[in-house]
Amino acid sequence: MIKVKVRLQRIVSKINLPTVLKTAILPGDSIERLFIATQTGEIFYIGNGVIGTFLDIRPQIIKLGASSRGYDERGLIGLAFHPEFYYNGLFYLHYSVAGTQGPGALPGAPPESFKPNPCDPKTLNLKWINREIQYDHIDTVEEWSLLSNGQPQKRRTLLNLRRPFLNHNGVNSLNFSPETGKLVLTTGDGGSGYDPFNLSQDDMEIAGKIIEIDVAKNTLIHNPLVVTRFNELPAPIQETLTVIAKGVRNIPGISFQWFYNQCIKYVGNVGQDLVESIFSFVHYKPIPVTQLIQASLMKSEPDQEEFINFGWRGWEGAFPTSIVRGCSANPALAEKTMAYYNEAVKTSVRRLQPLISYFHKDPRPDKFGGTALTGVQPYMGNGIPDLTGSVVFTDLARKEKSQSPVRGVLAYTRVGTDCQLNDFSVIETDYNFGSQSAFYMCLGTNLDQTRLYLGVYGSMKVADFNQGTVFEIVP
Repeated sequence: MIKVKVRLQRIVSKINLPTVLKTAILPGDSIERLFIATQTGEIFYIGNGVIGTFLDIRPQIIKLGASSRGYDERGLIGLAFHPEFYYNGLFYLHYSVAGTQGPGALPGAPPESFKPNPCDPKTLNLKWINREIQYDHIDTVEEWSLLSNGQPQKRRTLLNLRRPFLNHNGVNSLNFSPETGKLVLTTGDGGSGYDPFNLSQDDMEIAGKIIEIDVAKNTLIHNPLVVTRFNELPAPIQETLTVIAKGVRNIPGISFQWFYNQCIKYVGNVGQDLVESIFSFVHYKPIPVTQLIQASLMKSEPDQEEFINFGWRGWEGAFPTSIVRGCSANPALAEKTMAYYNEAVKTSVRRLQPLISYFHKDPRPDKFGGTALTGVQPYMGNGIPDLTGSVVFTDLARKEKSQSPVRGVLAYTRVGTDCQLNDFSVIETDYNFGSQSAFYMCLGTNLDQTRLYLGVYGSMKVADFNQGTVFEIVP
């Protein structure tokens, strides 16, 4: 693949950790502005070089970093503007709610501590019990409106979700489908490691799914009950929801690309120990939540022809999920044990194959060892001709031992409408971060996908404030 070089042009610095970068035209305005959502709860907008505060909900965000040595995956993680935002002023937020801190679904255990033991059936079949008291936090999805005086105001809550652990809540988790006009919510599997309760494959669980919400339907329910399963939702809310996909581990959103009158969908699935994966599909058959519930009551299988399944937790991208045990005498001989053989067999035929996978360890000279996929965006601009029509993605941090301080990675792949497995190439950047770390946290684009934006943070800890920089990726 062609070696591509780009420049990072700084737009704003010294902000808190950026989670969502997208553009919109404010009602009554004439310019497209970049909106930056931060994990701590601020949303800024930038136009003509001027930065303003669009919304500040920091008091409504859960206290971040307190229970996890500064690291956190909760907070303000989703922002989407209605396709008719210019006319109706509607926008949507997904965030973790202040005052909802619980002990976790496995009290006393740090979230990353769970590992299945193939010799111990108990660890392969854990159940999430006592959910009302054993959970980590509550996430909410809300509809807001920009009033005629320019002040945002909350209109209603669409969903209140109880989450088992602090991680895997998704990021850039709200996006509108240009194909259906519906709001798409991407939820991670609930966290810990290895999806201990297998929520992602359970049709009744909201965790580990891609869900469409018909926001045009008014349920007349303005603050729904807190739930974890579809069948706990009131009927009017069930009727607004369809499920596009399951088998999600953790996800930096969904993006869309029109290509020869076909709408290609791209989804990144963050890996466990081996591999990061990007999936792509055109045709799919979503299942209404009411049908899933009916099938569950009848103890029958819903029609899953053309329903998307990414395969987690039995599969990590193109590989059966493995437990990696290091070999101290010779790291090259690390032992990989299959974690969930039965589930890998069960989902082997139904799952979607990834478009590309890249590895946590890669000996090839022109590749890199990845840590976690943080953004996937199509690029349709002509400013960087070598990238036109390609799919650009970011990884949090390059895993080379010699890499100090830490640097994230920008890379790209090409895709045909057949969405078949492809190769990728690193994009070289010329920006000098000096002695500071540079974790690549998020990737965004403008309305017609002709410009790319990159959010970088100087620390892995959300509790280390004001270390964020947003760049435009330019020729």
